[in-house]
Amino acid sequence: MSHISDLFIAGRWTEGRSGGRFPVVDPASGELLASFAIADEADCDAAVEAASKALPSWSATAPRERGEILRRAFEILTDEREKLAETIVLENGKSYADALGEANYAIEFFRWFAEEAVRVRGDFRLSPSGDKHIVVTHQPIGVALLITPWNFPAAMATRKIAPALAAGCTVILKPARETPLTAAFVVDALQRAGVPDGVVNLVTPVPTGPAVARMLHHPDVRKVSFTGSTEVGRVLLHEAADNVVSASMELGGNAPFVILPGADLDAAVEGALIAKMRNGGSACTAANRFYVHSSLAADFAERMRSELSQWQVGPGLDRSNQLGALVSVQERDKVAELVSAAVDFGATILTGGESSKDGAFYSPTVLTGVTHHNPIARQEIFGPVTAIIEYDDVDDAVRMANDTIYGLIAYVYGESAQALSVAQRLDAGMVAVNRAVLSDPAAPFGGMKQSGLGREGSSEGILEFLEEKYIGIDL
Repeated sequence: MSHISDLFIAGRWTEGRSGGRFPVVDPASGELLASFAIADEADCDAAVEAASKALPSWSATAPRERGEILRRAFEILTDEREKLAETIVLENGKSYADALGEANYAIEFFRWFAEEAVRVRGDFRLSPSGDKHIVVTHQPIGVALLITPWNFPAAMATRKIAPALAAGCTVILKPARETPLTAAFVVDALQRAGVPDGVVNLVTPVPTGPAVARMLHHPDVRKVSFTGSTEVGRVLLHEAADNVVSASMELGGNAPFVILPGADLDAAVEGALIAKMRNGGSACTAANRFYVHSSLAADFAERMRSELSQWQVGPGLDRSNQLGALVSVQERDKVAELVSAAVDFGATILTGGESSKDGAFYSPTVLTGVTHHNPIARQEIFGPVTAIIEYDDVDDAVRMANDTIYGLIAYVYGESAQALSVAQRLDAGMVAVNRAVLSDPAAPFGGMKQSGLGREGSSEGILEFLEEKYIGIDL
């Protein structure tokens, strides 16, 4: 586990001006892992000022040199990925397999954007009227505030830091209070890779809201990139509006998993287990609502029950456990309340539905008899609960899948032509057809509707941190 539990401002680790600290707890045991430094207003101001001071030099640094630093960070974290995974397990609670998967995914963003740093394109052409040449170039947008969640504490940090640094921006990282040790681990690797002082800063303010609002109103902050709930995203968009700060938002989801008539049920069950149970269901990409054709629903439910009733649940550092803890007892209780409300609405528990007496564990759960209007189908579960909704008509399944304010990701299993046709009709920024994992640093990640604004990863990810500039030239 990372032993760093301080702020990182202007190239040095610091306890902060106030000297205050907050607890970081292992959700599997309730044990105190560390006391992390609290950033006060002066610390947040200092982080913004450090990033602002470092911006001209870093922006002027050759793209190849910026890319080489990111490449070194990739190599450092590749060598230390098991230690990174252990840190994630201890403060987040997820299983070791999930944590190692996250570590590998997170590290890859540094390699991808090390390569993208030197591939930002421009344009040079004669105008249609012939009166000038049109030159289009890009420049770094400026100081960026990066706000990350607890469910993927490494991957969400690297998915933002890497393109920002590749573009020539400087950053202030504000991680979730539940998982700051993972953020410190990543920042430490960047420091060892040679990131200049002030280019990357880490603050953990308590309370969070006023400090973030203060930073968003600093005239030097020109970008905010946030991953988290839609509710908090709306608040941040309001705050960003005052100074017209560019905003990238990766917000909530309510992912439908549609199993079409004639689908390969073996493949669908295998995919469902991954799409639902990856990260213990605590993912914005987790399958949330399972729309299963009536010809397959009973068999699908029984197979899911049979599989999940055998899963081992326990502390993530025990590598034999397939499901770890939720991030906190409060999160566990939220899931339990959703299941209870679903049952009150008419659902039946086939397996699971149990909270642990010790630790933030919730058993893998399968619900049948769920309707589209059941409360559990109307919001993110963020836990290991499979809610199965039967349907008879594919058009109804598509209508129900789209009947939500969210549009991040959807899953479709079925014969290829029909599955692709349905995929094109779904209101989602990403659709997985006959597969359960879609995230890839080389692909654009993002949603429609109230699931967000902008894209992360791929070549689009770096553009979020660049301003497009048009120059007209009379030659």
